[in-house]
Amino acid sequence: MSVNTILSDLKKRKFSPVYLLHGDESYYIDLIADTLERTVLNEAQKGFDQTILYGKDTSIVTFVNAAKRYPMMSDYQLIIIKEAQDLKWKSEEELLLKYLENLTPTTILVLAYKYGKFDKRKKIYKSFEKNGVVVESAKLYENKVGEWIVEQFQSAGRSIHPQAALMMADYLGTDLSKIANEIEKLLLNVSKETEILPLHIEQNIGISKDFNVFELQSALAKRNAVKAIQIVDYFIANPKSNPLPMVIGNLGTYFTKILKYHYLPDKSPQVAAKQLGVHTFFLKEYESAARNFNRRKTFDIIHDLSSYDLKTKGLDIGPFTDSGELLRELVFKILN
Repeated sequence: MSVNTILSDLKKRKFSPVYLLHGDESYYIDLIADTLERTVLNEAQKGFDQTILYGKDTSIVTFVNAAKRYPMMSDYQLIIIKEAQDLKWKSEEELLLKYLENLTPTTILVLAYKYGKFDKRKKIYKSFEKNGVVVESAKLYENKVGEWIVEQFQSAGRSIHPQAALMMADYLGTDLSKIANEIEKLLLNVSKETEILPLHIEQNIGISKDFNVFELQSALAKRNAVKAIQIVDYFIANPKSNPLPMVIGNLGTYFTKILKYHYLPDKSPQVAAKQLGVHTFFLKEYESAARNFNRRKTFDIIHDLSSYDLKTKGLDIGPFTDSGELLRELVFKILN
């Protein structure tokens, strides 16, 4: 089942007797578990019919025995096992399997299994699927984060400028929980009638709208050496907010897309945007970059980025050079 379908069902108070929430991305696991915690019982009922346990501090025997009991003050009892990956699965798994085959209809049992996938080959996994709801929460690819940010604002009835969404994605990475917190901050601090703009990102999240990786990419695409050097100087003065490995990683992704653009047989806006995984708003910049960096030069830049990435990891043999000088050298090579 999709996360949106499950959240919709919970809003309608359509509950399953058991939920297995697992995967590498903790955001959706927490979102569903927290929604159940808010939805199933009211505050007065929680003292009698809600139990929150942690995998390392409990056992399958303990919560299965609890699950067999009936609620005292409400229609359901809710049992949530957080960090369920820490349970002693091998020694007690059979007991849980027997419970899954004979569920207590008034118990809602939630297992939040984080930082990895539950073994789908196991008999118990098939039983979870057959008798309850299973959600696999996968990590979001970097090139999908901007789109995810736009969707979160749309679901809240708000809009965000593509450039502002890209700034957030570049700065915050793929940690959806962290991004969701910043989105919540923007929703609270920017009036409902206003589109979220780069200025709002600067004011509320602390990302400079003039000095960030996105603006460096734009300056390089236009071969604007003065602007590029200004941004590099800012990065060197603020190394914690703009670490060199992150800058090189973003530039690597950017120039790989420029190379891909060179080889697109169909460069019409809709087709090109889909192939590159970007908003159509940014296509003019990729067109400009492709004019300023031919295929050969783009290959050379990607090679240089790979070489400097190794240097940041200490794998290059040579005299020590600090990260600021490495960045200056790299940008000089890209522009020349």
